[in-house]
Amino acid sequence: MEIIFQIAFIAFAAVAIWLFSKKLGELKRNILLGRDETINDNTAQRWRNVLLLAFGQKKMFKNPLVAVMHFVIYAGFIIINLEVLEIILDGILGTHRLFTSVLPLGLYNFLINAFEFLAVGVFTVCVIFLIRRNILKLKRFISKDLNGWPRSDANYILITEIILMTLFLTMNACDTLLQQRGYSHYGEHITGNFSFSTFLHPFLNGMNDGTIADIERTCWWLHIIGIFAFLNYLPYSKHLHILFAFPNAYYARLQPQGKMENMPDIQKEVLYAMQPELIPADAAEHKNKFGAKDIFDLSWKNLLDAYSCTECGRCTAACPANITGKKLSPRLIMMKTRDRAEEVGRNINANKSFVDDGKSLLHNYITEEELRACTTCNACVEACPVSINPLDIILQQRRYLIMEESNAPQEWNGTFSNIENNFAPWKFSPDDRDKWVGEMQ
Repeated sequence: MEIIFQIAFIAFAAVAIWLFSKKLGELKRNILLGRDETINDNTAQRWRNVLLLAFGQKKMFKNPLVAVMHFVIYAGFIIINLEVLEIILDGILGTHRLFTSVLPLGLYNFLINAFEFLAVGVFTVCVIFLIRRNILKLKRFISKDLNGWPRSDANYILITEIILMTLFLTMNACDTLLQQRGYSHYGEHITGNFSFSTFLHPFLNGMNDGTIADIERTCWWLHIIGIFAFLNYLPYSKHLHILFAFPNAYYARLQPQGKMENMPDIQKEVLYAMQPELIPADAAEHKNKFGAKDIFDLSWKNLLDAYSCTECGRCTAACPANITGKKLSPRLIMMKTRDRAEEVGRNINANKSFVDDGKSLLHNYITEEELRACTTCNACVEACPVSINPLDIILQQRRYLIMEESNAPQEWNGTFSNIENNFAPWKFSPDDRDKWVGEMQ
């Protein structure tokens, strides 16, 4: 019977890992649909960002209480998964608590006790976060940005974490109780009681050994099935940032916030307008689009940003345009960009290569009204805990609207015309610009 369980476990694990790897490959392909962008400067600072922003969650600590709770979940996710390694090896080898024969018993007990401490912490914080989202209903969590699947997604993850931690503690409680009773192979690995699971013993004491063993095995299987299911749910969830926050922090822009990257093609266009004799003979053949209409025009870093979004809403909460009631939501800009990338990915899966679907990120997903509401203040970039830059996507689409579609409000067109003719936003000749000096004399 044991060999059947081993085969079943190996087959299940292999399928789960293959499905996850396949989806991860699709995500990589979707991100690389964006245009190329070279980001390889200042390696030391980039690794520092990974340590401080991704591992250390530096920006989260602007709100210390929430930061500590989030860090508990984060640490629990990373550290408790070390315990999953033992479960996987036990499943493959048909052993039970394999590491008790590899590690000193004192170290093994210390690790499991630490895992239980984290498990209780994760359980508690997840309950608090559920209350914040669904009972206290903090403003950024009840925004219409999250209507439908995004709101459910966050709740599903929190509930799943609670279930996994409960299974882990129950499994340990059954195991240690069976050790005390010397039942079957459980008596071969005497670990003693653990920190928190021992509090479940009174609920189990009235059961016979066989029933407790069945509960322990059921919790073991459900726990590892839940881990593999979560692994495959991750690429479809906002919690993909658990993985992508690290490369996103590494490739984050390092120049001072507020500095806007100009397009070389725009600079050339201005130069050619002023000095037509410099226009190359083949310039028309190599003319690129200005700005971005669809995800193919954005850079791969923009698309990595979109997939790294945590949907926490801190960017939108800090956005002055959104605060004053305008339609712009930086969070929604990132969510819509990711949704478009996913739609293009499904198109490629179905047709082997992208077939024009008559849609684009601009207009079909993100509207002119949203883009024009942006004040380019960088508040959204500053607020993001994982170094996402919604402003860059907004600017590129505004460039497309104005430079490719000649689509701008009349007030803007007047300003553009004045700058073109008078070299200033105001409607008067440059020759008259210093008249006020004479009036002061």
